[in-house]
Amino acid sequence: MPSLKRTGLALFAAVLLIGGIPGSAQAYANAFFPTQSSGNRGADVLAIQYLLQHNGQSVPADGVFGAGTVMAAKAFQTAKGLGSDGIVGPQTWGALVPTIRSGDNNAAVKALQVELNAKRRLSLPVDGVFGTAVRDAVVAFQSHAGIGADGIVGPVTWRNLAWHYDYPDFTANLCDQDPDSNGTAANWATSAAVAQLEASARSFAGTSQGKVPYGDAGFEHGGDIPGHGSHENGLDIDIWPIRTDNGQCTAGRITWQSTTYDRAATRQLVQAIRASAPGHVKFIWFNDPTLISEGLTAQWPAHDNHLHVRYCEKVHPTSMYTC
Repeated sequence: MPSLKRTGLALFAAVLLIGGIPGSAQAYANAFFPTQSSGNRGADVLAIQYLLQHNGQSVPADGVFGAGTVMAAKAFQTAKGLGSDGIVGPQTWGALVPTIRSGDNNAAVKALQVELNAKRRLSLPVDGVFGTAVRDAVVAFQSHAGIGADGIVGPVTWRNLAWHYDYPDFTANLCDQDPDSNGTAANWATSAAVAQLEASARSFAGTSQGKVPYGDAGFEHGGDIPGHGSHENGLDIDIWPIRTDNGQCTAGRITWQSTTYDRAATRQLVQAIRASAPGHVKFIWFNDPTLISEGLTAQWPAHDNHLHVRYCEKVHPTSMYTC
């Protein structure tokens, strides 16, 4: 039986041959349906859950890819004659998404509303009604993406919307820290990466040790980001270590050698990051030798003063991001 990685990459390659990499009339040249699986969370997962509901599956719409979502995905895959592994990759996405338009009222429209809210920073009611506001938002996204702006949501619009990066909710016990000149433009990441970090920040809030400082992630549509050799694929996020005075959001960035560095609190944060994304954290680079010896972080040059979290997926076109 072929390995998951080999099967996933073969499916990805097939999607590209069929038209998965869009041309100039199909928006982002690197757009693809992002693989989601057990342990993921976020807007893409919530959209998948609504799409599964639209396709007759019973699954809670909670944005967490848990056991119930795995079972529903397997049942859908079996019904469609797909490989029944419970992993929603490009082929399963393609089978899930219908063409929807003004006047429709169903769970697929809820999936669309979730994606538009996350990817375009909107506040559409998630009611399943494809009304004027939804059509206007679709046309605006299609224009933004450079695809035919007809207000009809077909496979090309779904793919570009699912691929588009997400913006963090800073009310989730996060503070925006931009040490470089990239500013807030560099806060974007995949919906899974954003939601997983938000979940860990909310968990860390229970320790009463301050907010989690959010540094550079990536640009809205990926690509080169000044001051970073990676951060191009929406799965890398920098955060700052915790201080003994809990002033990591107000008193400046420190290193692990600083007298105000709080190792115990930073350890708790790292543990929360890993617990919030089971199976989806590839590396956390941070040069505290104690945390490295505990297997919580890994050494990498120039990572004395920040933690670089690299998230991963079961299948990704770039092997550096494959779990």
